[in-house]
Amino acid sequence: MAPQAYDTLILSDLHLGADMSRAREALRVLRENQYRRLILLGDIFADLNFGRLKKEHWKFLGFIRKLSNPKRNVEVIWVEGNHDHGLAEIMSHLVGVRVYQEYQWEYQGLRHIAVHGHQFDGFVVSNVRVSYLIGTLLYLQLQKWDSKNKTLTRFLDRLNTRWLRLSPKVADGALAHARHHQAARIFCGHTHAAMHQHDQEHGIDYFNCGAWIDAHPTYITVGEDGVQIHEFVERPDGDHLGEEQTDSEFTEFAGEAELLEDGEYEGVAT
Repeated sequence: MAPQAYDTLILSDLHLGADMSRAREALRVLRENQYRRLILLGDIFADLNFGRLKKEHWKFLGFIRKLSNPKRNVEVIWVEGNHDHGLAEIMSHLVGVRVYQEYQWEYQGLRHIAVHGHQFDGFVVSNVRVSYLIGTLLYLQLQKWDSKNKTLTRFLDRLNTRWLRLSPKVADGALAHARHHQAARIFCGHTHAAMHQHDQEHGIDYFNCGAWIDAHPTYITVGEDGVQIHEFVERPDGDHLGEEQTDSEFTEFAGEAELLEDGEYEGVAT
């Protein structure tokens, strides 16, 4: 049976360069589904140090570059997150994808908005430098010290979301933003917690597509059956379609990006 064709597929917070990033599984989702639009909803990178990228991370970027080829008839949208701030020019060169602060589109007569969500997080907005030093660099180091399953760092990630009350803060800010722009649906990432909240008074739906550093990563589809939040399920056979790209293709693509791996992009505050 052919897979369902969606209007839009959205995933967020892949954090390429982090040990916890599940780039191989995210690539499998992109390969196994059909969609006319892909939205990468921010924090696709952990930070701007390209030297941290692993082989599977480069393979994910290589697939995005292929997908952005006009012959594929897929619109690829990159919405900037707080971790990948400043990547617009780099990504245009590397994978040929335009980067937006916010993206809007119409589907079935409804206005949709995609924005990463850190704009509604007062702590990140007010403490950019502290957020980078503690929230990014220290967290990346903790992942290296943690066990193979990253039990501690995933627990700290969930604890941080609850302590800062990120989910309700971002949801409230996003719904207010949607009301201002007369949108029916708004999509965010940033909190690492998938959720759906309906504003009954104004008829607006807020969706968060979760993250790809969690043990149960999630993504969103928009199609004829509405909006759905999907949890990635590992197949028993352990087959990974992300391995279909050959090593020669990987080497060619990574080689083109070598000029971006020097100190010029290391340690850029986001």
